[in-house]
Amino acid sequence: MKIKGHGPHLLYLHGGPGSGSYWLEKFSGEFFERHFTMIYLDQRGTGRSTSPSNGDYSMKRMAEDFEQVRQILHIDRWFTLGHSFGGILQMGYTERYPGAIEGMVMLNCTLCIDDSFENGWLKKAGKLLGKKECAFLKNDSLSNMEKLTIAAGKLEEKKLRWKIFYASPESDAKMNRSYQEIPSFNNDFGNSFFSNNAVVFPEYYRDYRPATAEIQVPVLFFYGNTDWSVGPKHYRNVHFPNMILRRSNVGHMPFLENSEDMQNAVLTFLKESDSLR
Repeated sequence: MKIKGHGPHLLYLHGGPGSGSYWLEKFSGEFFERHFTMIYLDQRGTGRSTSPSNGDYSMKRMAEDFEQVRQILHIDRWFTLGHSFGGILQMGYTERYPGAIEGMVMLNCTLCIDDSFENGWLKKAGKLLGKKECAFLKNDSLSNMEKLTIAAGKLEEKKLRWKIFYASPESDAKMNRSYQEIPSFNNDFGNSFFSNNAVVFPEYYRDYRPATAEIQVPVLFFYGNTDWSVGPKHYRNVHFPNMILRRSNVGHMPFLENSEDMQNAVLTFLKESDSLR
């Protein structure tokens, strides 16, 4: 865990599952640290964090981890920042500890994995691969996770996988180069998640969008109109009562591409969060 910056405390809940906090810090940390006291936390079994001896990667245990960090740091209330799968983690945490949350920033977040698979990843993969290559998408005996695994492999073979996440292959290359900067990377949580399914991790596969209507804290929901990892229309069923909804011409990584839009949206949220409560 790293703590850097000045201002209101902001806990970063990275995506993946299993991607780590390094990349937000590397590509946009300077901006966030000017306005927030950033808490960069690699989740259990991820990145620079160790793995639990009992293999507990449940939502309940994750939320307890976040809450224990808050208590150890003697923080009364804090903001949370989620990216991608971090949106689901934010929902699981705020439902369990609503009194701890001052507000939430959601950058390109999914709040329903199956919807993001069906209307994001797999929909775009079908268009990129063509009918002949994507017949497997109509195979009802395959789960969405199995279809995604097949699609990812086919897109990688054709060197098209970057189109799910980025506006250009150069951005993909820039991200890939950065992986070499971390000498050892723990991927136990990611391996556990992607090798299992909704039976093992039911709370991660829950559709949290209906629950957004009950969350009263201020929320920035920032999404990309070319983000096919989450799906560019995923926002339509998100109904936080006190929400700033911001669209950007960006893919899945706004802290790497077109960060100016992201920064403007975050500053607007920070300025207006008091009036939204």
